[in-house]
Amino acid sequence: MENLFTEIENSAKYAAAPLAVRMRPRTLDEIAGQEDAVGKGSWLRTAIENDQLSSVILFGPAGTGKTSLAHVIASSTKAVFVEVSAVGGTVADLRREIDAAEKRLALSGLNTILFIDEIHRFNRSQQDALLHAVEDGIVVMVGATTENPFFEVNSALISRSRIVELQTLSDENIASLLQTALNDSRGLAGKYTLAADAESAITLLAGGDGRVALTTLELAAELIGKPVGKKKLAITEEAIRKAIPHRGISYDKNRDQHYDVISAFIKSMRGSDADAALYWLARMIEGGEDPKFIARRIFILAAEDIGNADPQALLIAEAAFKSAEVIGYPECRIILAQAAIYMALAPKSNAAYMGIDRAMAEVKKGAARKVPDHLRDRHRPGSEGYGEYKYPHSYPAGWVDQRYLPDGLEKGCFYNPGERGWEAFRKEATARDRTL
Repeated sequence: MENLFTEIENSAKYAAAPLAVRMRPRTLDEIAGQEDAVGKGSWLRTAIENDQLSSVILFGPAGTGKTSLAHVIASSTKAVFVEVSAVGGTVADLRREIDAAEKRLALSGLNTILFIDEIHRFNRSQQDALLHAVEDGIVVMVGATTENPFFEVNSALISRSRIVELQTLSDENIASLLQTALNDSRGLAGKYTLAADAESAITLLAGGDGRVALTTLELAAELIGKPVGKKKLAITEEAIRKAIPHRGISYDKNRDQHYDVISAFIKSMRGSDADAALYWLARMIEGGEDPKFIARRIFILAAEDIGNADPQALLIAEAAFKSAEVIGYPECRIILAQAAIYMALAPKSNAAYMGIDRAMAEVKKGAARKVPDHLRDRHRPGSEGYGEYKYPHSYPAGWVDQRYLPDGLEKGCFYNPGERGWEAFRKEATARDRTL
């Protein structure tokens, strides 16, 4: 039961809470930068305002307002709002809340909204425990995740929910959050000013994460101390840099960021953009990515996208992989960078990659083709009747016109050399040599 002492205790807890918690939006209009998700006329806003919310999964990067939106739902609905965190929660916790929700619905007709923070951290069996409760309407589930739910959440649970994606906050959104926090009584209550260069520094360091922006502002304010009297203290860029000396960029080695960044790295090398390749390489190195993983991708790209347009690329990729195995960070970053630049600037050909895939498809789906008799092994009785094999070195050009493909396949069916680099040179030289 609430009394004067619990009210004082809650007030003390709130005053000690981080700035990002104290500044959580109280209404949908206070949620920054999510017009598509909760703007006028959106499905989610309409459902919340009409108190007709169905199960929903909020998906977006850290600091975009997923938990804040859940708290707005809690304050806006007539349903009972309960919360389970997937970080420390168990199946027993879920079942306890579901049982309570079922009794609540049966006895008083009250609906329950069950908020599950970081739902992707629940394993499949834990997620399965939610299915019947969501399907039967015992609870309305609101899940929050930084990972793509189509990869990390059971398909059965997704089919029973609506996916709402929240976007990274823009610089303007971050600036608005900072100004509100500076002046609001829940925040710094007008006791500090924020220089323009300091605001820009926070925006850069935050990288679209509202929580990081507010935390940085709070740390800088604590660093310069509390104002005396009515005089305001200025939060400077220097204070920001001291509070957070390094920009924290999101990178999860096992999740979406991992795959997105390595994809951008590969496509930058394939697209011959050395600067972009170095940028994405730096993102992976800074994020602590395994150098052998990076080197493996360079190795594969050397054959898949460069191939015989520059056969040297494969050797450089091999050297980079070996360096990742035996040297490691920090020195192998230089070798990885050299290899990435080489791959980006090398002439490109995917002829080997396309050729082997065509050949594999033919082997799997085509006819069972016999080896031409003149190519068969001669170390067996009766091989005298196989026909003549022409030894290329016995001819002036080191080549002789002779069929090597089995019947039913013609030259050019698999390998089509590119028009760049060594591959193009050899195409021209071969044609010249064979006319001599």
